[in-house]
Amino acid sequence: MSEEEFILFARPDVMRRVQAWQDNLSMERRLSNNTLEAYQRDLRQFLQFLTKHLGGVPGLDDIANLRASDMRAFLANRRQSGVGTRTLGRSLAGIRSFLKFLERQGLANIAGINAMRAPRQPKSLPRPLTDTQAIAVTKSSEQLNSEPWVAARNAAVMALLYGCGLRISEALSLQPGNLDGNPTALRIMGKGGKTRLVPLLPVALEAIQTYQNLCPWHLEAKKPLFRGVRGGALQPAVLQRDMRNLRSALGLADTATPHALRHSFATHLLAAGGDLRSIQELLGHASLSTTQVYTGVDKKRLLETYRNAHPRA
Repeated sequence: MSEEEFILFARPDVMRRVQAWQDNLSMERRLSNNTLEAYQRDLRQFLQFLTKHLGGVPGLDDIANLRASDMRAFLANRRQSGVGTRTLGRSLAGIRSFLKFLERQGLANIAGINAMRAPRQPKSLPRPLTDTQAIAVTKSSEQLNSEPWVAARNAAVMALLYGCGLRISEALSLQPGNLDGNPTALRIMGKGGKTRLVPLLPVALEAIQTYQNLCPWHLEAKKPLFRGVRGGALQPAVLQRDMRNLRSALGLADTATPHALRHSFATHLLAAGGDLRSIQELLGHASLSTTQVYTGVDKKRLLETYRNAHPRA
């Protein structure tokens, strides 16, 4: 964002710091252009608000003496303008970034503003595939890649995401040694270094073995199981790209991502009578509250349970 767009709302001493902050974000922290533009826009809006709030164009001393009440007034003003909670949270993050930059240089004390809680973000419900859609995605015959081994590879990964509820990173971190002896369960290292045991469905094991038999690369026991076309470890971006192509061919919604298969795993288990505690363990969630979001997805089953169980239903 150009200096001309800031100059009406900040004095030269602030402008010099804004420029230094922008250089830090782009060259040292290497933020994306979209993030940079969003942060710059948020800061401009904040300085514009301060000009009215303080009764004059703010200088560095004004910025240094900001209180949490000033920030709350800004957020309230933005909310009154119809800005959503997610945008407010991002605005607070962008402005805090600038203020922290000043604080590191000894030009501000933002302890009060740092102590503020970000606006509570609304929890969006997972968007699972139907069971028919999920099964189609895990079939080798539905994959679009002309290389049979690549089609088998993608089908095997998808089978793990849907059949075992794995995260993409968990599936791609598997090694051939994890499958020695045709196991009926996999020991998965999840977030925070926590280990869990998940059942390995025969159909998923079969999909993996089909891939192993077709793969042209030597799969060493302690090396990545899933390989890219050049023999290196398969990257999540490749799987996500192939999924975009596949959902277009199958007429699936844009929400049909590899991670949506994990959502489908949990939702379909819940619909079939699985209890939340068991699903929590299978997904590797640290808190039951994280798993409870799936109860909002399967409202039909919950209503049926209520009708069948309540004596007055």
